[in-house]
Amino acid sequence: MATSNYYEWQLFNGNQWVYINNDFIIETHYCQPGASGIRINLNTGAVYIDFDEMTADGPDDNLAIRRNTLLSQNQKQEVGWYYKDNHRWCEYGSQGWGGRTSSIGSDFIEQHFNSNPSGSVQFTAGNMTYSVDFNAMTQTNLSTHLTRKVRRRPKFNKIVAINNSFLNSSPTLASPSTNPSNSSSHFIWEFMGDEGIWTEYQKPACSLDSAEIERLYQLNPQCQVSFTARRFSYTLYFGGMYQVNDRLGTRRTVRRIASGSQQTNNALSQARWQFKDMDGKWKDYVRGGSRGKCSVSSQDIEAQYQQDPTAIMSFSAGRFNYELDFSAMTQTNLRTNTRRAVQRLQQ
Repeated sequence: MATSNYYEWQLFNGNQWVYINNDFIIETHYCQPGASGIRINLNTGAVYIDFDEMTADGPDDNLAIRRNTLLSQNQKQEVGWYYKDNHRWCEYGSQGWGGRTSSIGSDFIEQHFNSNPSGSVQFTAGNMTYSVDFNAMTQTNLSTHLTRKVRRRPKFNKIVAINNSFLNSSPTLASPSTNPSNSSSHFIWEFMGDEGIWTEYQKPACSLDSAEIERLYQLNPQCQVSFTARRFSYTLYFGGMYQVNDRLGTRRTVRRIASGSQQTNNALSQARWQFKDMDGKWKDYVRGGSRGKCSVSSQDIEAQYQQDPTAIMSFSAGRFNYELDFSAMTQTNLRTNTRRAVQRLQQ
């Protein structure tokens, strides 16, 4: 088991995920920005863990590595953002080589990263302007085009309290069992897939299944856990009951239901959300539509609406980001400030 209550490192040995003993050694190295990886010795041989790619290489095929975070909804681990200077890794906001200090710090970059993990952020240092690309994890001087590596690493044992009302606004469908040891098989975990179809977490497509998610939920029903599905990594937030694609930022609703319960999708599938386009016609929200890929469908919007009819929901379409205001029934383009009417139809 993990030696801390807020993280655990696990290795997939080709058959199942297993705990890594003394994983605090891995965590200590991972929190160092200059560490590319670590080699650990197991009974089956030496395994190298690549921190940048989050991969494992060793004597067996199909090895994989993951780091689960077990923080409560009012906690977060401080995160540092670093760039590779001429001689060392420097945290943003500190003085780098040549005495220059960037105009932004780790907290500022982390806020932008959380709002759009596939985006970028610009800043100045001296008389130069730079851009940090979250996808490529690089920093580019916009004048000289010099590119440097960037790393995002947690700070070891630095846990701070936060106040996140959003996580408290989404109710769960079932409460934790008072007998965790016997409950993991009695609940099914599902995410809302394409076009409003609830899909269970299952192996081998996903690195976690319902039983493992339930075990982590019983340990801390307000924590967040990391997992992979095919080539993407995700974070599942128990407090808010949603998952986020760590690279694309796509958010999907999650639910926990008792095994054998007969819940349906009727409430979500019967609602239809539309926006009034520039030609004056009402158009459906369709994920991956032809006019620029939309990140949400009517079912996604309805799920958020059911949780909080007064909320503001963020989404993207093509190269633009939008906000959908349920109270005002409008959508706003965050770049152009263009506002369009929205309607909700009951079929």
